[in-house]
Amino acid sequence: MTATTQAQLIQAPARPAITGKITVFLAGTTTRTNGPDWRDTLFQSISRLPITVFNPLRTDWDSSWQEDIEFAPFREQVEWEFDMLNRADLVVVYFGPQTDAPISLLEFGLSARSGRIIVCCHKDYKKRGNVKIVSQRLGLRVLDAESDDLAGEVKQRLGGMLSTRGGVV
Repeated sequence: MTATTQAQLIQAPARPAITGKITVFLAGTTTRTNGPDWRDTLFQSISRLPITVFNPLRTDWDSSWQEDIEFAPFREQVEWEFDMLNRADLVVVYFGPQTDAPISLLEFGLSARSGRIIVCCHKDYKKRGNVKIVSQRLGLRVLDAESDDLAGEVKQRLGGMLSTRGGVV
């Protein structure tokens, strides 16, 4: 943390002590693009808040790893994601256009009824219809990635949560 940064960033699979007053899990598209990663951009915009952010994007991920329960690095990643998703006070899920994002859909489904979720979907996301229908049925707003302010929405929600917990906004 720097003088202007209060937020703690925890990358998978690390499990240090939590220092933030609120915890946020960044679910969503992990496919690399030529542009900045949405998680980095969002973290920069909320980094002055006294929060802990769980980022499941693993820097040492190897796409050749077996997706098998017996393969230790894979199991460690899946268990970390499940644990941090359940521990989070707020889940932010972003569906980008690059992939079907099946794990992101799973995380969305696991969190959708909780009331502690913000959903953002790119207009070209292949499963956008599924996300919109589930969200509509559960009374969730789906932010449009091209026109809505995801960072602003997250800051507003965190501000409300921090004010009820005595945090400085």
